[in-house]
Amino acid sequence: MDLSSLFSLQDKVAIITGASRGIGFSIAHFFAAAGAKVVINGRKEDYLMEAANKLRDKGYEVAGVACNIGYQEERQVLVKQTVEKYGQIDILVNNAAASPVFGPIQETDMGAFDKILDVNLKAPYELSKLSFPYLRQSSNASIINISSIGAISPERGLGLYSVSKSALLSLTKVFAKEWGEYSIRVNAICPGLIKTRFSEALWSNEKIKEKFLSDLPLKRIGEEGEIGAMALFLASKASSYTTGAVFTSDGGFAV
Repeated sequence: MDLSSLFSLQDKVAIITGASRGIGFSIAHFFAAAGAKVVINGRKEDYLMEAANKLRDKGYEVAGVACNIGYQEERQVLVKQTVEKYGQIDILVNNAAASPVFGPIQETDMGAFDKILDVNLKAPYELSKLSFPYLRQSSNASIINISSIGAISPERGLGLYSVSKSALLSLTKVFAKEWGEYSIRVNAICPGLIKTRFSEALWSNEKIKEKFLSDLPLKRIGEEGEIGAMALFLASKASSYTTGAVFTSDGGFAV
């Protein structure tokens, strides 16, 4: 059995949002190493180009498109530039997320709620639709939505973020059910506490970290590469009969 071909993404074209650092960058690294042509997205062009150059220096095919996917017109730019450069889209990873507030839900204003929904829910919805004409032409089309363990058990201080990630799981199942006839697989990953800059407010606070780890079976914070590896499985033929699934990578938090 040739396992290398089972996990190969040779010549596949992948879009990964929020990929200038953290989980998104890790996914981009795994995909590029597996042979994909990777388009990474981020809001800040300098960070994005730095990330793209790190991967290009390893000999990988990587392009960066700087735009804010919280805005509809910029989502269109991301898809348009990807197709102009590579002619196709085979994989879409909706990883970018916004969490502009940390505190009691009653103190979250509507402006913050709108931003959370625009990035965490509307962007995956619209990017999936914009990519649909190309995904249905692929021999192994895959959409991977990066949700959160907060979608399953809401995180204190991150109430509306958790709500948006829960809705993303429902959206994943809707797309999986409706687009299965086009051989487009749609799955979700729910990371637990992963050591990234995005989650630094949690793991850098010793009191919060100790409380979190005390209830965690594996007793450690997760690493970015552990999400990248799972995303590679979901993007590859290794998961060819998997759609509408929700995978937790959380150290046993949801047990």
